[in-house]
Amino acid sequence: MAWCAIIALHLARQDGRVHSESQENVFIIRWLATALKQHRFPREVAPDITWLLKQGRTSGVGAKMRHKLEYLWRSCAGELSEQNDLFRLTFALETAKDMHWNYRLLSEREWSGRHAVTLNTTLNGIFLSRSSLDIAFNDDGGQINPLKCRLTGNIAGLQQLFARCGWRAEACPDDPDLPYLYTLLSGNGSDLKK
Repeated sequence: MAWCAIIALHLARQDGRVHSESQENVFIIRWLATALKQHRFPREVAPDITWLLKQGRTSGVGAKMRHKLEYLWRSCAGELSEQNDLFRLTFALETAKDMHWNYRLLSEREWSGRHAVTLNTTLNGIFLSRSSLDIAFNDDGGQINPLKCRLTGNIAGLQQLFARCGWRAEACPDDPDLPYLYTLLSGNGSDLKK
């Protein structure tokens, strides 16, 4: 489905019907709505189309529909190991969410100090520092700085998932102010400063 939508968008660009990102979004939303209405794809794909339509209709240009389709296509085609660090991390986090892990980006205020989020150690949780994430990757999706996170629950199982996606979670020394602190490093990030 994602491949078909990307090809349809490319053909529309060639025909001169799509020139901007907003036109891309409108085209993709219309194409997806038609595909859903005409039952062009197997029933199993309908929830994905419905989700994409909701994203496109509620977020407008901010939905970045072409990027979502490209992500879907790349996650289903080819080797995951050939993708950049950011893509592989996103794939790992999306897979963890599908496995009912709680995932949340924390602001500086939520990360540490008296307003820090209280973590429930019995729940499977991934909590990323937003400021750490903002500086962790270059424009090509390669990791350039360590990524701080806090992990709770079945961490051993999560580490296996990260390993399959070319990432590793290294425990940081115990800090009473930041319990359950880990550093996420890509398989290519061994030379990063911790």
